Amino acid sequence: MDTVQILKKSMLFSGLSEEHLSGVADISSRRTFNRGETLFSEGDPATGFYLLASGGMKLCKVSPDGREKVLHFVHPGETFAEAAFFGDGRYPAEARGIEKGEVLFFPREGFMGLLERDTRFAMNLIVSLSLLLRRFARQIEELSFAEVPNRLAAYLCELIERKSTTFQGKTYLELEMKKGELASRLGTVSETLSRSLRKLREEGIMEVEGSRVIVYDLNRLKELAKGQKKPEVPGFNQQ
Repeated sequence: MDTVQILKKSMLFSGLSEEHLSGVADISSRRTFNRGETLFSEGDPATGFYLLASGGMKLCKVSPDGREKVLHFVHPGETFAEAAFFGDGRYPAEARGIEKGEVLFFPREGFMGLLERDTRFAMNLIVSLSLLLRRFARQIEELSFAEVPNRLAAYLCELIERKSTTFQGKTYLELEMKKGELASRLGTVSETLSRSLRKLREEGIMEVEGSRVIVYDLNRLKELAKGQKKPEVPGFNQQ
């Protein structure tokens, strides 16, 4: 896929004319990455931002003792690290590949030139950053108020909307991260996540086979995601 076609799939660049898209493509460069490869580390100079063209990327923070907290999983078509333009000039988190893929890189100097010349382009950036802020606010709300099973159900429902298949009344999907990473994403620990998955299986809602998830009762999963129902198993909602 050529660069302009990749740009068209991004919310940040939606609505731009072919001429403007070509201008963005001209200042960008393409880079491949492997699973586990670090694109940039927390504190590195913010020389520009990225668009994920393919594969998977996670933004995370690593504590001094080596513990990792996942802030966001980036999906193809999404941009990331834009906020570095307006902060202290350094990346606030680490970007690491979770699946082999490719990114587009937009250098700070060239991109700022586009913003100065094109008001509509600048407005698109503002909208994108606003939606990103809303996404993080929602994540904070989930981590602050929702029980672990509800957080898990909400994540699975979001994943189902993006990529799943249905056959004979069952919904099939693949987890896009390891269970330890998922626990971090949900603001819990692996043991609590395992208990939640086990109780969901005992209630007949779903089961997990490796990275494969089979959902037997999608309606009940959606109820959990909305916080409307909790499994009727003692100890299920432990943090």
